[in-house]
Amino acid sequence: MSLSEQAILALSAREVASNIQAGSLTACAAIAARQAQIARHEPAILAWETLAGAQAMQAAEALDGQAHKGALAGVAIGVKDVIDTADLATGYGSALYRGFRPAWDASCVAMARRADAVILGKTVTTEFAMASPNQTRNPHNPLHTPGGSSSGSCAAVAANMAQVAYGTQTSGSIIRPASYCGVVGYKPSFGTINSTGAKVLAHSLDTIGVITRNVRDAGFASAVLASRPELNVGEVSAAPRIAVFRSSNWAQAQSESQTALEFAATQLAAKGAHVSEIATPPHFEQLFAMHDAVMGWEVAHALAFEHRRSEISDVTRRFLDFKAESIFAHYQQAQAALGEWRRQMQALMDGYDVIVTLAAPGEAPEGLAATGDPAFNQVWTLLHTPCITVPAWRGPKGLPIGIQLVGRIGDDARLLHGAAWVEDQLAVKQDFTGVV
Repeated sequence: MSLSEQAILALSAREVASNIQAGSLTACAAIAARQAQIARHEPAILAWETLAGAQAMQAAEALDGQAHKGALAGVAIGVKDVIDTADLATGYGSALYRGFRPAWDASCVAMARRADAVILGKTVTTEFAMASPNQTRNPHNPLHTPGGSSSGSCAAVAANMAQVAYGTQTSGSIIRPASYCGVVGYKPSFGTINSTGAKVLAHSLDTIGVITRNVRDAGFASAVLASRPELNVGEVSAAPRIAVFRSSNWAQAQSESQTALEFAATQLAAKGAHVSEIATPPHFEQLFAMHDAVMGWEVAHALAFEHRRSEISDVTRRFLDFKAESIFAHYQQAQAALGEWRRQMQALMDGYDVIVTLAAPGEAPEGLAATGDPAFNQVWTLLHTPCITVPAWRGPKGLPIGIQLVGRIGDDARLLHGAAWVEDQLAVKQDFTGVV
């Protein structure tokens, strides 16, 4: 008995792959359902820079003809348009590169294809994954930003147009828009998913991650893409030991985000988790200046060619003008201090499985001129820790608010298992039905 389009759209990425492998669902039907969802919602959300269209269906047809089907068989993937694809234009969000066709797939794209995932298209990004907004609207209210720079990826997954989408994070570009769009955004430990073939912004910060509609799909996809089977999360019964961390910029958060964290902590404790608060280490605010020093120096050099080109946006040019003033001595000092800070933050987690903290200052801001503040993300990116957004709350405007879970460097499996338990307890309904 064939599944209806509605039933296919309700399947997780894990269920799509297992059904296709078992022969109870065709890849063509799975991809046709996503393409129909795109046709319904893309005109209002504008999450896609380029759609694969016929290419995606041809890949699905080829997969249906194969005897052996890979681990991600028929899973519909969006690729952020700062990540290279050989068969689709890669514009890096900039008029400077419009229509550019690399001769290669980025490593993460090649790994997805090798596992028989189907690439639906390229998702919208801010220019060079920085500060200049692009066309995408928040799926829950088109008058609000979806966040950035992984704007299109988070919006596409929130609207169920893709099951998995790649994001990149140099400051807060996965965690924050995932919170704004009400989806799961997983930024692994630095280097977990190979970044070869992604546009370099800051080589010691840039991290490739995934956006999904639930934690287990994030672990499932990442286990394959990173060749790390331990990331695949099954049933989780043991409650994690949770440390609530407000950070030194707690006062910058809006009341709805503070409430979401406090609500989550109370609910999780009631469900059996050991929950306690940990103090912010002295001089924690130094880490924000260190992030600026590292990103500033690296961005100014990575985009030296683009900086003086007339085709880039005024927002990007001003951003690069500012970063070009970075001082190498400050960069060296930050890099020299990072080892001790990483050890200190690892020690802070002794006795805990995960830290729970804010993912974003509040609901997605109104307007499309800016993508929000990464103030609750930069430190974790700098420290190379794995992080994940889990939907937790609705703000006063009815928009999603997520919480951020943080793990130890390299211990992504523990983080994902803890996040899956948290998600199970909070049980926030994925209720997107269309842009108002």
